[in-house]
Amino acid sequence: MNGAELDVFDRALAGEKCWVRAADGSRRRLPMARWLGLSGADRRADIALTSCCDGPTVDLGCGPGRLVAALLRRGVLALGVDISPTAVAITRFRGAPALRRDLFGPLPGMGRWDYALLADGNIGIGGDPRRLLARTAALLAPNGVAVVEFGRPGTGSVTRQIRVESRTRVGSWFPWSTVSIDHAADLACGTGFQVLDTAEVNGRHIAWLRRHRVARGYLAAATARAERPRTGEFS
Repeated sequence: MNGAELDVFDRALAGEKCWVRAADGSRRRLPMARWLGLSGADRRADIALTSCCDGPTVDLGCGPGRLVAALLRRGVLALGVDISPTAVAITRFRGAPALRRDLFGPLPGMGRWDYALLADGNIGIGGDPRRLLARTAALLAPNGVAVVEFGRPGTGSVTRQIRVESRTRVGSWFPWSTVSIDHAADLACGTGFQVLDTAEVNGRHIAWLRRHRVARGYLAAATARAERPRTGEFS
């Protein structure tokens, strides 16, 4: 996201009605109630996303920090990371630690996190799921677990241009990916993970991926690809 997208996204976090529009013209409302932890229907899925986390956990693309706050209430060390200043501010207001960082830039605890969360479809960040999952592997300790929310079965793996818009503002187009749960195993295998389990909870699809103790050369190459700068990314 660049400054224009962040401006509209931050407006959504502040309570303004906002939508995501795809290049084909389709539009859907941003699920702010879910992101803010106000949707009772999503509570079971949120519990499923975090229930296995019993050690240091990093939430990648944490949004307003509902999952980080939930982990802290259980006594689990957790950190949120997001590029949105409003998301980070809301997370901190909840009493949870958060950093405003690019997921592909310098982050604390490289190679030492027990768990990493990619919830709410955040596997699509940057429009390159393999690159993002390889980056996640580099953040995790050996045998660390990534908890990843995927799309529903049969929807494939698709990268398309989207933008965020409100009634008064329109952001620029940027790439975003959606990956169905039935592609999780292939994606995991190509990025240094194996699938431990999958589950459907209230219509949301979650996979638990364990990082392999892969050969040093493989992980170094994957990390280099993950950290390679891309045009338009924040640093």
